[in-house]
Amino acid sequence: MKKILTLGMALLCLFTPTMAKTKTVNIRVIQTSDVHGCFFPYDFIDRKPQEGSLARAYTYINRLRGEYGRNLLLLDNGDILQGQPTCYYCNFVKPDLPNVAAEVINYMGYDAQTVGNHDVETGHAVYDKWIGEVKCPMLGANIIDTRTGQPYVRPYTIIEREGVRMAVLGMLTPAIPNWLNEDLWEGLRFDEMVSSAQHWVDHLKRVEKPDVIIGLFHSGRQGGITTDDYEENASTKVAAQVEGFDLILFGHDHMRYEGVVTSPQGRQVTMLDPSNNALYVADAKITVTKRGKKLLEKKVEGSIVDIRGEEPDRQFLSHFQAQMDSVSNFVNRRIGRFEESIYTRDCYFGSSPFSDFIHDLQLSHTGADISFNAPLSFDTSIQAGDVYVSDLFNLYRYENEIYMLKMTGEEVRRHLEMSYDLWVNTMKSPDDHIILMDEGERHGQSRIKNLAFNFDSAVGIDYEVDVTKPDGQKVHILRMSNGEEFDEGKWYKVAMNSYRGNGGGQLLTRGAGIPHDSLKSRIIYRSEHDQRYYLMKTIEEAGTLNPKAHNNWRFVPTEWTEQAIRRDRELIFGKRP
Repeated sequence: MKKILTLGMALLCLFTPTMAKTKTVNIRVIQTSDVHGCFFPYDFIDRKPQEGSLARAYTYINRLRGEYGRNLLLLDNGDILQGQPTCYYCNFVKPDLPNVAAEVINYMGYDAQTVGNHDVETGHAVYDKWIGEVKCPMLGANIIDTRTGQPYVRPYTIIEREGVRMAVLGMLTPAIPNWLNEDLWEGLRFDEMVSSAQHWVDHLKRVEKPDVIIGLFHSGRQGGITTDDYEENASTKVAAQVEGFDLILFGHDHMRYEGVVTSPQGRQVTMLDPSNNALYVADAKITVTKRGKKLLEKKVEGSIVDIRGEEPDRQFLSHFQAQMDSVSNFVNRRIGRFEESIYTRDCYFGSSPFSDFIHDLQLSHTGADISFNAPLSFDTSIQAGDVYVSDLFNLYRYENEIYMLKMTGEEVRRHLEMSYDLWVNTMKSPDDHIILMDEGERHGQSRIKNLAFNFDSAVGIDYEVDVTKPDGQKVHILRMSNGEEFDEGKWYKVAMNSYRGNGGGQLLTRGAGIPHDSLKSRIIYRSEHDQRYYLMKTIEEAGTLNPKAHNNWRFVPTEWTEQAIRRDRELIFGKRP
């Protein structure tokens, strides 16, 4: 009997499944976003060393790879194709060469990447080629091919490490049509993010059954353009309304952020935004405990890491030396000379040589009656002396085209009213700020409440801005600058950049009151090349230039504004020229 019992126990052991082991897996996730061509530790615009760069980030990443190996995931969140001359050179000067943005992503071993709005701004020819050259999955669940009704690139990718199954879902802000001419995104549409995220998370749970879901969103935390159909910056909204995300890595708004959002079921979703220009990276730690295929526990925590103190990776620099040399040769070509220095900081306080130089180009190129223009770089300058190709990226930051639209005089005034309402304070006393400020004691761009690239001034008309008047009543147009009467009921030809002409900043739509779907019919001219191309030609043909302010507009009453300008100028920019 004893022998039979022993034999039975042995047989039972043979046929009882082996108990699954409990295993804890540590994953590290690094995200870059809004790199804007800052691949190398050199600023090709100002021709000086650069604090950020993927070359520095690569040092940090490699150090972590020594610890985590394949358990380190590397993700990029778009807006990589515009910014530094490196991008412009590959996109438009030498488009037949491999795009360096793809070469860098491939060299660094990224696991996935999303598309940013400034990537789309380069046009199909550039970004389709770039997508084809990138070896990791390109993600964009809400970028829809209108011919098929399916995502234009992959909606998500599945990454598995040591039995931990992770889904990375990519999305792009749907506000593209508010900024970019349809020619640039022909055949595409951009779906609202919350409903798109809900659809794909449901799909992931049903089909892929991941242990971890990561959102990789080129959309800011909150705010921006809001319409009846979508929000520009919807990352927080997705986290709060779509159950299932463990980690959301986002960008687009250039605002460094680390925090958590509570999901519909009360879970904490980690949110990270590493800002822009490869100064920081988002760094998340994911700890997953499983018994066999059963998920027992997971923990996500994250932070934003400053990588400006890292030494650039030497092998990285050596590998890309030829590309750096080519770009350096391109930007160091002399194209002309300025007799006097011009500064964007002058643009905020009245008619200025910097802004009016752009106005003059737009008017001469289009033959328009009026020009709108805003400072695209917050605080930059072109110094007196030789002007190089690199200076053009300070003179004009983006690859915008030149547009000319037909507008009534009333629409022109209302456009300017919104601009100055964003720009200037309603002064109650001579001691008030003239610039509309944020609260606090910070200095620089963050001290100004709204985005300066929406501060449109005008040339072609003479006008005053009365800062004691309430919003909507500040702008008083006196006359056309040629002496003719300005008539609010008359149609005028108005030059502006393509960002503004497509509805960017909402000055034409919310300000002037032109329905967005009517803008296309208002456009009567589009330039063949980008604005920077025509600025280069203008400087080359003139040889020597001395831009001057037209002084066609001013802030009033001067007994208040002159002192307020001096105070705010020093507060924002310090005691500089």
